[in-house]
Amino acid sequence: MTAAIVILALLFVAFVALGVYAGVKAVKAAKRGVDRTLTQARRTVEDTTLRAKSYGQGGVPGELAQLRLSLRTSMRATQEALEAGAPEDASLQESLALFRRLSAHGHELDEELKQLERDPDRAKVAERLEGLRERTRRITDSADSLRWAARDRAQRFAQDDLDLLSTQIDMEAGALRHWTDPETPDPADRGEPKTAAPGQGRGAADTAAPRHDRTRVSWPEPADGPTPAQTWPAEAGADGEVDARRGAGDGPADGSRPAITARDPRLGTGYPWQKSARPETTN
Repeated sequence: MTAAIVILALLFVAFVALGVYAGVKAVKAAKRGVDRTLTQARRTVEDTTLRAKSYGQGGVPGELAQLRLSLRTSMRATQEALEAGAPEDASLQESLALFRRLSAHGHELDEELKQLERDPDRAKVAERLEGLRERTRRITDSADSLRWAARDRAQRFAQDDLDLLSTQIDMEAGALRHWTDPETPDPADRGEPKTAAPGQGRGAADTAAPRHDRTRVSWPEPADGPTPAQTWPAEAGADGEVDARRGAGDGPADGSRPAITARDPRLGTGYPWQKSARPETTN
């Protein structure tokens, strides 16, 4: 029983502490919201007042109001641009640190201009006006440089991301149209020679077939089997008997023709195109 009471007491204390913590956080958040609202309202009132003084008043007060308005507008725009891009781009953290250092000079100049607005000695203020213009110009130029650099960087990243996204979408669209074949370019367009049609190539081959290249003729292979022996011419008597047998019609029993004998080299007959040997003469 005692343990249950202790547990219930601890739970009650925990819930009370949690409620107090949540209440404190809510009060602080509400206070920050109120302070932010008051700051924005005060800033709006001051900007409206400065704009009215710059347009409605002339001389030194109007010049001071114009310097304060241009300084505040430039610094506020740069702060908003850097704070908006810093969470997405870590490289802007260094730029934001530089802007905080520049903001210290800007706040110092704004306070000085605000005090000079209430200064009764206009002559002294007019003497220092040229230096104040130069300081304002340097601070606003630095702030504008940081702001436009951050914007150009963000725009470049967005452009690169858009280019990559467009490429991926084109590839996906081509993959979805898988049933379409890419157009095959004409060989003449690519500078390649056209290949002849099968019929044209066959006709050209048939036309060139009758031409015989004599330089490629090969000698016939020797016939298989024993080489026939050369028959030398017989003597005169044997020639007479052979002629007599031819005249009488005698021949071999199987009707085969007799072998043709080679020409007698001792005979002096020659071919018509051979020149006869000239006898040697002595002078």
